[in-house]
Amino acid sequence: MEKLSIPEFKLIGLSLSTKTTNQNGQSAIDCGNHWQTFESGNYAEKIHNKISDEIFAVYHDYESDYTAPYAYFIGCKVPLDAEPPEGMSSLLIAKADYVKITAKGLMPDCVAHAWKFIWTNDFERAYQADFEIYGDRSRDWKNAEVDIYLGVKNK
Repeated sequence: MEKLSIPEFKLIGLSLSTKTTNQNGQSAIDCGNHWQTFESGNYAEKIHNKISDEIFAVYHDYESDYTAPYAYFIGCKVPLDAEPPEGMSSLLIAKADYVKITAKGLMPDCVAHAWKFIWTNDFERAYQADFEIYGDRSRDWKNAEVDIYLGVKNK
């Protein structure tokens, strides 16, 4: 695990229409369906001025901790002055401190296992924004690597 400070950045993509929750596996259903919508609609291709082809999945607007409802967003990093195309929205991630955890293995199981590890350990999370980055290292679903950034309290 690596601790780092990440400056403010902006994403353009799709917000899940309602908040989801980790209770009773609801987030796995909601987030999985949201990924299918994002992928089948080729939304990443519709985002102009992308800084890279990486796709960010963001957990934000927490009502309290990981057991309470939160918002979910999938998108790509863009310049701060970029405007979203019609039918998409933007999300500004504030400058914050993060702990980076890398999930490795079979997708999507490796990401699910990483989150279970996160939920059972005390990272002194800030519950502002947490995100996963899907890039070249996550394309081989049999041997994927996904970086997860957990917002942590600034000490």
